[in-house]
Amino acid sequence: MSLFQSIFSKLAFVLPALPANFLLGVLVVILFVVLSILSGKIDIPGGLTGGILAFCLFLGGGFLLMGYLFLFFIAGSAASAFKIKEKQKLGLAEKNKGKRSYNNALANAGVAAICGFLCWANPDRFEVFHVMLAASFASAASDTFSSELGNYFGKNYYNVITLKPDKRGLDGVVSLEGTLAGVVGSILISLYFYLINGSLTAAVIILLAGIFGNFVDSVLGATLQKKHWLNNDTVNFANTLIAGLFAVFLYSILK
Repeated sequence: MSLFQSIFSKLAFVLPALPANFLLGVLVVILFVVLSILSGKIDIPGGLTGGILAFCLFLGGGFLLMGYLFLFFIAGSAASAFKIKEKQKLGLAEKNKGKRSYNNALANAGVAAICGFLCWANPDRFEVFHVMLAASFASAASDTFSSELGNYFGKNYYNVITLKPDKRGLDGVVSLEGTLAGVVGSILISLYFYLINGSLTAAVIILLAGIFGNFVDSVLGATLQKKHWLNNDTVNFANTLIAGLFAVFLYSILK
C-alpha cells in the first residue's frame, strides 16, 4: 500500500460518510449560487458565501437541511422586497436596495451552517444539532419578517426596554404588527421542521426559540448596538446563536 493510500484509508475511517447524491448536491449548491446572484438579491461575495453555507447544511443532512436556507432566502427576500419603493421613500429599506452580501449571509445563517457541519461530524447527536439549526433559522426569519414588515404595517412603536413611544426604524424599537410578523416568520421555519421531522414538541420549541431570539435581537439593538458596541450583523449572529442554545436547553428538558 502506498503512502497516499494509507493516509486516505485512515481519513476515510475517521471522517463520517458523505451524504447520498453528493455530486448532485454540489451541483445544486452551484446552481443556488448562480441563481441567487442573478436574482439581484445578493452580490457575488454573498452568493459564494451562501454556497459554502449551503454545502455545510447539505453535508449535515442532505437536501432536507439545505431546504432551510432556500426557504429563508426566498421568504426573507420576499419580505425585503415587499413595498420596497415605499420603504425607500420613508428611509426604512435596507441599504443597497436590500441586496445582501457575505456579512448578511454569515450573520443570518452562520450558526446554522456550523450546526449542519456538526450534524455531519457527530451523527449520533444529529437530533440535537438539527433542533439548534432550525431554531437559529427561526430566529433569523422572525427578525427579518419583524423588521421588514413591521416597519411598514406598524401603527405604534415602542422602545423594547422602556416601553415608551419611540421612532420607527430605530434599533430596539418594536411594534405589535412587527412582533406578529416575526411570529409568522418563526412559524414558517418550525412548520418546515415539523414536516421533515414529525416532532410536534420540537417544532413548538423551535417556534418559541425563534420568537425569543427575535426579542433578544431587539434588546441588543436597544442597548449594545445603540452604544455602537455591536453592529447589525453581530447582533443578528448573536440572536441566532442564543435562539439555538435556548432551543437545545428546552429540548433537553422536554424531550
